[in-house]
Amino acid sequence: MTDTKRHRLGWIGIGRMGYAMAERLAQAGCDLTVYNRTRAKAEPLAKHGAKLAGRPADLAGCDIVFTMVSTGEDVQEVLEGKDGVLAGSGQPQVVVDSTSISIEASSAIRRSLAARGVKLLAAPVSGNAKVIKAGKLTYCISGPAQAYEVARPYLNLIGAGVSYVGDGELARIAKIAHNVFLGVTIQSLAEVTILAQKAGMSRAAFLDFLNKSVMGSTFSRYKTPALVNLDMSVTFTPALLRKDIDLGLDAGRELEVPMPLAAATRDLVQTMIGNGYGAEDFAALLKLQARASGIELASENAPVTDGLH
Repeated sequence: MTDTKRHRLGWIGIGRMGYAMAERLAQAGCDLTVYNRTRAKAEPLAKHGAKLAGRPADLAGCDIVFTMVSTGEDVQEVLEGKDGVLAGSGQPQVVVDSTSISIEASSAIRRSLAARGVKLLAAPVSGNAKVIKAGKLTYCISGPAQAYEVARPYLNLIGAGVSYVGDGELARIAKIAHNVFLGVTIQSLAEVTILAQKAGMSRAAFLDFLNKSVMGSTFSRYKTPALVNLDMSVTFTPALLRKDIDLGLDAGRELEVPMPLAAATRDLVQTMIGNGYGAEDFAALLKLQARASGIELASENAPVTDGLH
């Protein structure tokens, strides 16, 4: 059983994902101090026992600091800027960064922290706020094994599974590969769903069969409400998917790995954005596929589940 008070925890970044992740630590009774640029977004965490910080430097006395911000530049600023964590009195043992940043940015931050005696864990995640609340978020971790052992109990409080893949930036590569697969998978799912519909089947009936079959997955079940009832509430934007596929294609060129399916999917994501679906969830690839197939889509208003509960 995790001793939730063993380490002092700091959290920086209370967006949609960051809030849900920090909330799980607070609800578990951890000694948690939270900073967010817009303080009002962090204030609801106080009801769970979290303390609020006025600036990142106030987290310098924490043992472990988690960061979940927007960009690599933001990570660097909250850690090493004039009001950053390392500008405060003391310094953390470990920084756990779940921000979606490039391998190069992560490596530069790792070197800078190491020069100050701070260990960095690259900790990209698979899931979104809804998945986090259901307790099914998963982590991919790379960095010093000793630092991973320190942070692992708290990572397990946040999510359902933690995979340690080695040292350095390997977790960043794993997340890029994961998101390339995400893109290829949703496109394939859109294609076969529209094929079934054009043959005369309801999308709900087809996906019910698929989800019960050997080909069903957590992802296909999770996306069923979007594909059946056209609930395109954003979980991941087409622009972010395009960015990650581009990162995957760049890595493929560097490592001499051909990625023809990823390349084709990247073009389709670009087409989706160009056709005006950029503000919707990436599952709007279904709409692009329907348009290309001469089908007019409408919600089936069917009682389907996302499989998370």
